[in-house]
Amino acid sequence: MNYNLILVDDHKMFLDGLWNIFKNEANCTVLQTAHNGAQVIKYMETNPNQAIDIVISDISMPTTDGITLNKYIKKERPEIKTLMVSMHTDAGMIDTLIKNNVDGYLSKNATQTELLEAVKTILKGEKYFSQSVQQAYMKGVLEKKTETTITLTKREKEVLRLIAEEYTTQEIADELFLSKHTIESYRKNLIAKLNVKNLAGLTKYAIKLGLVE
Repeated sequence: MNYNLILVDDHKMFLDGLWNIFKNEANCTVLQTAHNGAQVIKYMETNPNQAIDIVISDISMPTTDGITLNKYIKKERPEIKTLMVSMHTDAGMIDTLIKNNVDGYLSKNATQTELLEAVKTILKGEKYFSQSVQQAYMKGVLEKKTETTITLTKREKEVLRLIAEEYTTQEIADELFLSKHTIESYRKNLIAKLNVKNLAGLTKYAIKLGLVE
């Protein structure tokens, strides 16, 4: 069976390298090489009946990046597979692509063998994510999970807000009708619970939670 490919990258040398790899594959036909997502979208709109099996694209490109291109393809032509190839293994980027049904994500440091393996796997209907991408994604997921599992009581939030607003321990005690010793305990517990080092760390967390502007 013959497969139709589109290759996208704004770096000519990398794009030429991809083209050279696939021109030597007997069952692959490169329909188009493009320097950004906009060129691919234009090609697809101009050739609506052209069968396309997979689009292999960089992420960081001018005009229309890989994330936008993947979103467009999955909305307009969901039968087309997408493989993103990038130097970046940013967890947020990976998460966005996964939410938009990307079929694979490969590091640009991958070997030619792994690239062909990824394409073969995706064309079979499976997903393919290189080891470094999986690690970055899992690290991001775990960090996010750790962050969101920290829950503060109403009183802890009140103390945290007043600390962030630069109230002294005595002023917080007066405001909340508690003893100075109790406020000191709250402050120490918050530092430990939120895993920060000092009052500046507490203030940053309060801003993050939207307790202060």
